[in-house]
Amino acid sequence: MSKNKYKVLVTGGAGFIGSNLVEALLNDSRVDSVRVLDDFSNGKRSNLDAFLNDPRLEVVEGDIRDYATCVKAVKGMDLISHQAALGSVPRSVADPLATHHVNITGTANVFTAAKEEGIKKIVYASSSSIYGDSVTLPKLEEHRGNLLSPYAMSKSIAEQYSAMYALNYGMSFVGLRYFNIFGPKQDPEGPYAAVIPLFLNALRKGEQPKVFGDGEQSRDFTFVSNAVQANVLSLFQENSKAEAKVFNIACGFRTTVNELWASLSALANTNTKPIYLPVRTGDIPHSLADIDKARKDLGFMPDTAFQEGLKKTYAWFMNEYK
Repeated sequence: MSKNKYKVLVTGGAGFIGSNLVEALLNDSRVDSVRVLDDFSNGKRSNLDAFLNDPRLEVVEGDIRDYATCVKAVKGMDLISHQAALGSVPRSVADPLATHHVNITGTANVFTAAKEEGIKKIVYASSSSIYGDSVTLPKLEEHRGNLLSPYAMSKSIAEQYSAMYALNYGMSFVGLRYFNIFGPKQDPEGPYAAVIPLFLNALRKGEQPKVFGDGEQSRDFTFVSNAVQANVLSLFQENSKAEAKVFNIACGFRTTVNELWASLSALANTNTKPIYLPVRTGDIPHSLADIDKARKDLGFMPDTAFQEGLKKTYAWFMNEYK
């Protein structure tokens, strides 16, 4: 890549991670313009409100399951950050076909449209769920286990697609395996919301939070600015050859769900106890990333630790969430 200014497409750009990434890209001197493709089924228009007056932002409403929409979205773009997806392990278990159509067919549509447009660089969201039932900690990129959900399967197939497209079409891909990303703009509503926004919603309403299992399951909770940093580094990394790389994106530190609730309770000055429920199908007991590869190859360095990110998220949710 030798251009001075780039036109960047962000699929799912009205979503939680996508909208945070859009903000970073609009503040990046290397970016000429940003186009968002979103069907607003999960993303919120309000996530983009702060940027709508910026003439460099274009918002296209459309569904990645429709190939013609993807063809229009990639037109004239230089780089793609593919964040659009149907998230949640439990949702995928409840509705595997929806997960397949969005995460597998939709991703193939984006990759193919990019190929036809001559776009050589795509960064896309993968997931720590692809490690499945592997009990080895921390997780290294080459680790594999039995996949436990349709969501995990969809992300694994996306990685395989990227490798195949790189091999056959001379394209360069970077897959980012997110580990439990959290932060401002993460939606707490609906049956498939993630644990941190659900806990914050319970605090806001003065309700007991629900914990699936005994709460001793652990996660490498990762503040959203770290995921944004990884995307920006990957988009503008100089690549001279077709390849498909994947990287763990996390902090390399794990916290139990019980510890998470204790930290949030301390911020809220409450002694409310959780309600413990049976373990959900597809959930893994522990997750922890080895991020040495991302440090070495991308220059990735987590800029916000868990506790700091939790304080920022708590403040945003209590003061700005509507």
